[in-house]
Amino acid sequence: MSSENPITDPAAFWEARYFSTQGDNGGMWSGRVNATVEHEVSGLTPGTALDLGSGEGGDALWLAAHGWDVTAVDISATALAVGAARAAASGLADRISWVQADLTTWHPSTEFDLVTAAFLHSPVELPREDILRRATAAVAPGGRLLVVGHGAFPPGASHDHADNHDAPPLPTPDVVLASLELPAGWVVETNALVDRPITGRDGTTLTLVDSVLRVRRG
Repeated sequence: MSSENPITDPAAFWEARYFSTQGDNGGMWSGRVNATVEHEVSGLTPGTALDLGSGEGGDALWLAAHGWDVTAVDISATALAVGAARAAASGLADRISWVQADLTTWHPSTEFDLVTAAFLHSPVELPREDILRRATAAVAPGGRLLVVGHGAFPPGASHDHADNHDAPPLPTPDVVLASLELPAGWVVETNALVDRPITGRDGTTLTLVDSVLRVRRG
């Protein structure tokens, strides 16, 4: 993907990103659940879950393995194919429905006990606030919405936005909460910036910062 002719169409951008960065494991990512998502969900009773922007399904696979029935939605067919193959290899194919859709226009047709949106960031157009507000309508009574995002760019990262001084700042949990415009009856269960240590591909340890918001519908 040439920087002189950047792809701006979201579907084309993400399809190219996932297709061009597949590693030895057949995917762009490790396939493991995000540690912050795991921490926030581990104590919850399994039910139905909606994973928005699921990518290759690392979170969806973990949820399914821990008793959840998951609907995983992403714009990239390549990413979903990687997730579906991993689900089949793990015996989880019957617990995950893979849906290729643009979250800009996609509307869930039912309610879920858990709706997750992990790292729903994009260097191309993404109406994130609109998507997250719409997601609240997909949360069943007593269910939860979990939004995990970057609280800060990784140290030394060459992220698409990192050098763009005109890009908006990364939203804090308070900003995300305010943007949801939740009606009365919702309860905030987690509102925090969380340090997450990881080991890089070169063996060095980095500390990432996750923005975490978990709210429960009354």
